[in-house]
Amino acid sequence: MPSHPRRITRALLSVSDKSRLIDFATSLASYGVELVSTGGTAKALKNAGLSVIDVSELTGFPEMMDGRVKTLHPKVHGGLLAIRGNKDHVAAMEAHLIRPIDLLVVNLYPFEATVAKGAAFDDCIENIDIGGPAMIRAAAKNHHDVTVVVEPADYDKVIGELAAHSGMTTLELRQRLAAKAYARTAAYDAAISNWFAEALHDSAPDYRAFGGKLIQSLRYGENPHQNATFYRAPVARAGVASARQLQGKELSYNNINDTDAAYEAVAEFDPKRTAACVIVKHANPCGVAEGDSLLDAYAKALACDSTSAFGGIVALNRPLDAEAAKAITEIFTEVIIAPDASREAIEIVAAKKNLRLLLAGGLPDPRANGLTAKTVAGGLLVQSRDNAVVDEMQLKTVTKRAPTEKELADLRFAFRVAKHVKSNTIVYAKDRATVGIGAGQMSRVDAARIAARKAEDAARELKLSAPLTKGSVVASDAFFPFPDGLLVAIEAGATAVIQPGGSMRDAEVIKAADDHGIAMVFTGTRHFRH
Repeated sequence: MPSHPRRITRALLSVSDKSRLIDFATSLASYGVELVSTGGTAKALKNAGLSVIDVSELTGFPEMMDGRVKTLHPKVHGGLLAIRGNKDHVAAMEAHLIRPIDLLVVNLYPFEATVAKGAAFDDCIENIDIGGPAMIRAAAKNHHDVTVVVEPADYDKVIGELAAHSGMTTLELRQRLAAKAYARTAAYDAAISNWFAEALHDSAPDYRAFGGKLIQSLRYGENPHQNATFYRAPVARAGVASARQLQGKELSYNNINDTDAAYEAVAEFDPKRTAACVIVKHANPCGVAEGDSLLDAYAKALACDSTSAFGGIVALNRPLDAEAAKAITEIFTEVIIAPDASREAIEIVAAKKNLRLLLAGGLPDPRANGLTAKTVAGGLLVQSRDNAVVDEMQLKTVTKRAPTEKELADLRFAFRVAKHVKSNTIVYAKDRATVGIGAGQMSRVDAARIAARKAEDAARELKLSAPLTKGSVVASDAFFPFPDGLLVAIEAGATAVIQPGGSMRDAEVIKAADDHGIAMVFTGTRHFRH
């Protein structure tokens, strides 16, 4: 005998997502369940030939105010909240002609989808569900007696229990469904509150909530002893969370984190202007390049650091084509992510059965507003996205020599990349390709040295007589606090520098640049990334 079984004799169904509704309701009816419903749901059930009681018949009040008021009534909430084994509750039900409701099936007005399609403010407001969350919370609270379902994915679980237990559900199922119900209303309210805060330009509301829908449970987190799961935000940007995985092994926590870093970085490059490729390892770009084609961009990105690229993530800003697919699959690669792919490219990648191919359907907008969150002990750090793009910055030449047009193009490229490298960051670039990247160092001097050393290693790999930092430009994500880091870059062969500026010793740094005849521009914008 199941624990605390409860027979379902009456169900209230009110859903915006009507997928699988008729089959589910038909199965309920086959167990003798009386169906009560509202508005469009009742109409759909009646059109399918099912016997349905309108909620207005149950309450004795018509639906009113354009459907805003229909289920907020004691005969609904009393039927959901009454404890069946409580004599006072039963007496109150009898005195007020309240009939028990044993199953509640509600999915909410599509608020998130309405916001995602860019609807007007008033349309978003009209898609805020009131009665639905109230009923869901009531049914979930009384889960000892009532079963609550908030999405079609759980229809089979309920029908399976009715079949296994002669029309009854178990307490274990009701508890699991109640937990999901509260999580669903919490995520729904979080989406509404965050939308309101953005609409009102309130960057610091008194309460902040985040919610999401489970995409998958992961094998483990960053390390095997850590548990991990992957959730999609209510309004997701194009990217790894919304991408289709065409093939390959299940994504790991680190795969997802690295793929997100790669795709956000490649989105900085307008596909209408140029092809671009970003190769990421451990959340840092190890090679970035623009080119006339994806193949050209990939080859230039790979040349920056082919050692680190082994087992890396490749992100592209244009649909994957056959030429690029063939080149990328020549070395071990964990993930390829692109907006789309040609049929021939998909067939080429398919030969590598473990290689994950993700198609995102578009690129995330680097200028878009949004929030990022990071947990700290006992709290959350929340900030707006770093949506500053170098194309919109007013670059200020601060040295005697101004950069040439070619240098200026490479400076913009390098600063675009530096935005996506962990701080402290130094990026050397030449011909719209990275030639040395120094990431995540405690000292900017060390970052400059490491990047130069990487360029020397790449030159030996390519059998070049000198590293490509000779005649390159260099970008720093934050200001040079002293001239020493700049001098390392000059020694490596950099001829022009882009940095935010703002140091107390800017004058010393500018003098060092002038003394060596190099050009320097300030952006006025810092790109720390921790």
